[in-house]
Amino acid sequence: MSSVSNHAPTPDSIFNTVFEGSPQAAELIDRINEFLYGELAALATEKGIDHEHSPDRDTLRHVWRRSHALGFYGMTLPPQMGGTPLSVLDHVLIKEAIYASGSPFAPHVLGELSGPPRVGALARQATPYHMEHFIVPVARADKAICFALTEVEAGSDAGALQTQAMREGDDFVINGRKRFISGSPFADFAVLMAATSTDPRQREISAFFVDLTQPNVRVETGYKTMAGQSHTGDIVLENVRIPAANLIGEQGRGLALALGRINVNRLLHCPAMVGLASVALRDARDYASQRRQFGRAIGEFQAIQHMLADMATDLSAARALMISTARQIDAGGEARMEASMTKLFCSEVGFRIADKAVQIHGGEGIVQGRRVEFLFRMLRMYRVLTGTSEIQRNTIARELLGAVGSAQR
Repeated sequence: MSSVSNHAPTPDSIFNTVFEGSPQAAELIDRINEFLYGELAALATEKGIDHEHSPDRDTLRHVWRRSHALGFYGMTLPPQMGGTPLSVLDHVLIKEAIYASGSPFAPHVLGELSGPPRVGALARQATPYHMEHFIVPVARADKAICFALTEVEAGSDAGALQTQAMREGDDFVINGRKRFISGSPFADFAVLMAATSTDPRQREISAFFVDLTQPNVRVETGYKTMAGQSHTGDIVLENVRIPAANLIGEQGRGLALALGRINVNRLLHCPAMVGLASVALRDARDYASQRRQFGRAIGEFQAIQHMLADMATDLSAARALMISTARQIDAGGEARMEASMTKLFCSEVGFRIADKAVQIHGGEGIVQGRRVEFLFRMLRMYRVLTGTSEIQRNTIARELLGAVGSAQR
């Protein structure tokens, strides 16, 4: 169980609450905040980087390497690979603090899009060849990696992959197209899921390491998400030949590998939503204190006060659910239903908070370039990303009805 500290998680925390993580997590947050509000803030100003203007590949590599040098970039790896032994609760609170900073570099401090979090769970399945050629270079921030599952016909139905990997002697030959792959524009490698059965009626999905710089592979980046970011792309593979040694784990066990930590992974997306929602609430609170109409600050009007009160209540409830689910997992619980509840609630509440933040900003809130307008778009995306709200409801209902069926038998 994590010990309690009076440490404040961010320099401008919305809630003056007791920090519930370990002293080690509190110390890490302090050091990460120094990095975010100091060196990275200066870098963003120097390069003109904000939420609308993404960093280029060279800048990202600089950030990854600096984060690695400071001990942050690989902290999510297993301890035997140099990671920091943290509870799930600690991990959640650290990520929340990172996103609550509002930094455009928030997704890159721990390497969420393209770094160690993409490969840490694979360590148990990795061969010495995998470690040397793929995992260690990513862990050291020398290379970047993405996770390639989604396709045009395979999103929520993850097993409906059309990308094929056919065995030919000591190689596999891969053909297909991956869609909406986060981190692919600046990745060197991909952990790629492909169908390996010769019978199209059989769903046999396997996982592979693929070098994106090799012949017949291209990453197409001609689109942006609604949040205006360009870190998503398609991976096109045309007769791409890879060694059979690039197969991860057993053939046909790719989805099990990908979904093996799905409950933890669903939970670990929630700190970003909660952190960004806290930025939206903070910006709305500050704007309400500064903006004057009819001779006084708009924060003095009850209509604005009620919106702020609802936003703060929603945010507090989302944080409480997130922390409760983290504690259950740390205590050994599976938390399948709770993880889906948390992802559902945090994404829906996050967007609701951003919507009210735009309303409080009035005309300024609908102007592109205002942070609150970006947060509205970003938090809207989370209701689709990493499992739609409808998929989360399906999981929750299935767990509830399954529990009823078990009780009746």
